[in-house]
Amino acid sequence: MRTFRSRLIQLHHCEGVNWKVIQSFLTFDPTLQSIYDMSAVTLTKFGLDFRIASRFYHDLHVTKPWKTNGLGEMRVITRYDEEYPERLMHIYDAPWVIYCMGNLRLLNTPSLSVVGTRHPSSHAESCMAHVLTPVVQYNITVVSGLARGVDTLAHRLALRHQSGTIAVLGSGFKHIYPKENIELATVIAKNGLLLTEYPPHRVAERTQFPERNRIISGLSKGTFVVEARKKSGSLITADQAIEQGRDVFCLPGRLTDLHSEGTNRLIQQGAKLILNSEDILCEYDEFQEKVASTI
Repeated sequence: MRTFRSRLIQLHHCEGVNWKVIQSFLTFDPTLQSIYDMSAVTLTKFGLDFRIASRFYHDLHVTKPWKTNGLGEMRVITRYDEEYPERLMHIYDAPWVIYCMGNLRLLNTPSLSVVGTRHPSSHAESCMAHVLTPVVQYNITVVSGLARGVDTLAHRLALRHQSGTIAVLGSGFKHIYPKENIELATVIAKNGLLLTEYPPHRVAERTQFPERNRIISGLSKGTFVVEARKKSGSLITADQAIEQGRDVFCLPGRLTDLHSEGTNRLIQQGAKLILNSEDILCEYDEFQEKVASTI
């Protein structure tokens, strides 16, 4: 007999289901049991066109129930489980289900999200080492998105100092993106944590990366933006952090540098300008006394 938890996870694996559709299902029937008695036509009332509703119906009734898909170490956590991260619980559109590989304890440690350009300058790399090395030495977990550039540098810096790091993916575990970071993802799964809201079979799609940004910001007290153009995914993450009531920290850059235009604008709009690690650490209540004693 299906439990509510197994019904939620199976729905989450069905084609065409997104956050809003599951919310509509739960509003209609908090047990999710009646969904199994609906026809494809009835399912269209929940925001699915008939083509998608038909595929959803097939997945629900014909496809075998979800399994770990050969990923034996994968943990599946629903929004109703005790293991669900407390910080993520409080964002507006918290994922209904998350898939994890690695150290789940990192979900409840002090953390800092780090985002930025896919093509960081050498200046950015040296500044990241200057600012973030003391931060990770306080065992603050670095959260980022496994993307090229700043994300990769942030994960590697945390691993190098044997500090925790969480990589939030925009795809399922069977389709790590970008491919050149598959090895890095493997290392993080062993020494940190891989996390995604997408089932293992879900391939990377353009729309999923802005969606995952809310998780990157939602897992942390603050988001540190290293370098970002005027229009970039990093600014989406910063906007998400602001909407979630989290801190936004920015590395200042040269006025003529296009990769710093976005971060400089954020500072102009009220983000905290970061010159050293103390500027970040002093915002964490648990480290304020230690930081004050070193200044």
